[in-house]
Amino acid sequence: MRLVGPSGEQVGIVPLAKALELAQEYDLDLVEVAANARPPVCKLMDYGKFKYESAMKAREARKNQAHTVIKEMKLRPKIDPHDYDTKKGHVVRFLKQGDKVKITIMFRGREQSRPELGYRLLQRLAEDVQDLGFVESNPKQDGRNMIMVLGPHKKKTEAMAEARQAQEARKADAKANPGKSQNAAEADHAADTEAVETEAPAEASAEA
Repeated sequence: MRLVGPSGEQVGIVPLAKALELAQEYDLDLVEVAANARPPVCKLMDYGKFKYESAMKAREARKNQAHTVIKEMKLRPKIDPHDYDTKKGHVVRFLKQGDKVKITIMFRGREQSRPELGYRLLQRLAEDVQDLGFVESNPKQDGRNMIMVLGPHKKKTEAMAEARQAQEARKADAKANPGKSQNAAEADHAADTEAVETEAPAEASAEA
C-alpha cells in the first residue's frame, strides 16, 4: 500500500504489517483513503478527531446556507394610509433580509370591477421600495386577487452576513457599555432573530 503520514507526508509503498506497526507507534489509526488506487492509499490519522472535524464543517456549512424564502403580504385595494405604511414597512424588512415578497391585492364585492385600483396600488408599492427590490413578476389577475412578486436587490447570503456583523457589533457595544438595560438587550436579540433566516423555506402572510 502507499502510506501517507499524519502530517500529509509521503511515507512510500510499505507492506500492511509495516503500516500497522507505524500506526501503533504513532498511536493513530490506519485509514484507507483511496481504495481504487493502485496500490491502495492509506493514511495515519486520528479517525475520531477527523470525524468530529468533518461534522463541525458540515454543520457550519448548513448554518451559512441561504434558503430562498418567499414572504407574502396581503392588502385591500382601498387600504388606508396608516395600514399602507405598516404593510410597506414589512415589505421593506423582508427585502432587507434578502427575501422575495409576494404581494396579493384582495378584491371583494364590487371591487372586482375596479382592477385598476389594485394595479395602481402595486405600482405605487414597487416604486416606494425600488431602492431595495425590483418587480420580479408583474401584476396579474388570479381570480379575486391580483398578485405581484418583488425580488430583493441584495442576495440572501449578503443579508445574513450583514445581520451577523450587526449582531457582533451590538455584543461588542454591550461589553463596552455594561450598563446597557436588559430590555435593550432583549430587543437586540429579537431583532437578530427576526432578521436572520436560517431554517427551511417558509411562507409568511399577513392580512390587511
